[in-house]
Amino acid sequence: DDVAEELLKSGVTAPPTMTEMDLKLMLVELRMRLSGKMPGQTSGKKEKPASFGSSFEEAMWTKPAFEEFFNTVKATGDHNKENVVKEYVNNPDVATQRYGKDYRRLLRETEAALTAPPPVKSATLQFSGFPANMGSDACKMTLEALGGIADFECQESEDFPILVGRVTFDDIETAKKAVEQYDGMDMGMGSAIEMTSV
Repeated sequence: DDVAEELLKSGVTAPPTMTEMDLKLMLVELRMRLSGKMPGQTSGKKEKPASFGSSFEEAMWTKPAFEEFFNTVKATGDHNKENVVKEYVNNPDVATQRYGKDYRRLLRETEAALTAPPPVKSATLQFSGFPANMGSDACKMTLEALGGIADFECQESEDFPILVGRVTFDDIETAKKAVEQYDGMDMGMGSAIEMTSV
């Protein structure tokens, strides 16, 4: 009775013809599904890989505007357009030479999506890529030059000689300016600054 009652609380009505063992197995499956532990179920957040297999893969992970654009192209079901976009990201010169005449508009849209700044949804940003020798105080002063800061956390990365942290500006407009000015900037540390909205 407890098993059937728990199933019912979750909105699953157990048929009266089920044996006690079948009810228990159904409850185990329900609990596994609700916790996201069923085989084949993926967890909500994917882990960013340490390195990328191609420029296209990197763009899908690091450029939200491009990912949204590519998913829109993919939703049309036109595999030729998908392949043109992938080839353009991996090798722009060759793709422009091959497809510049027939897919000119698509290539322009792809370039716009690749260079679009990431969307800013709040005044809080996560950042990484400022040089570690800059120090957290200088990093804060650099960001304060754009506008007031309500909260600031910063530390040196364990993997690279860069600073990682979180900054909350007084308003969303200042956060947008910070992303516009610093996201993608190469500080000479082998990787560009990344600023993403939280």
